Amino acid sequence: MSYGIFAEFYDELTLNVGYDRRAAYLAVLLAKFGHHAGLTLDLACGTGSLTLELAKLGIDVYGADASEEMLSAAQEKALENNIDTLFLCQKMQELDLYGTIDTCICSLDSINHLTDTDEVRKTFERVSLFMNQGGLFVFDVNTVYKHREILADNTFVYDTDNVYCVWQNSLKENNIVDIDLTFFVPDGESYYRYDESFSERAYTREKLTELLNKAGFEVQAVYGDMGFNEPREKEQRVIFVAKKI
Repeated sequence: MSYGIFAEFYDELTLNVGYDRRAAYLAVLLAKFGHHAGLTLDLACGTGSLTLELAKLGIDVYGADASEEMLSAAQEKALENNIDTLFLCQKMQELDLYGTIDTCICSLDSINHLTDTDEVRKTFERVSLFMNQGGLFVFDVNTVYKHREILADNTFVYDTDNVYCVWQNSLKENNIVDIDLTFFVPDGESYYRYDESFSERAYTREKLTELLNKAGFEVQAVYGDMGFNEPREKEQRVIFVAKKI
């Protein structure tokens, strides 16, 4: 999806993410494995919030995303923060870099947006193709538990000063959740309505490990979100650390 109107309000609706804390966590994670970040790709970087926080930590990072609208917001924020970084408009499964990378970060359930197993395979293979031997691929995914029990067929409402958003989910087969977003944007005494839809799929740990292995990666660890312990039974997000072999 292109994230048209969603790109305009994405940052406002994800204030609870804590990109600075997530960047700091990732830096500690890389150090835990004795890995120097080197040239780092923030894959599916969205509006670049995490990219810029990583850059502030001294990491040589650039971003790639399929949405022109998201990247436009990312570039604006980079200019505002006086951070010189590159943003590429590319789909994950069609990644085509100018050279190799030492680290790839892919955060906030971006892999879940690939609802076809073959698309996940292609993405892993493209990351592997451009990664130096010994490089680390760190990504997080929403769990099957989250899709079945938290997102499921539920509806969520977000009300801010600039937008009223209704998030409606519909659970399908293969742990796929169809998501319909309705935005009501105030304009004086009136509201304009915009609608966007997309789907996310949850994959098992075993399936993701299988696909990583086939792409030339070896899983080093799987953690619960923002931690260094084995995921809990009801973990909503897990983090994979995979090494290019």
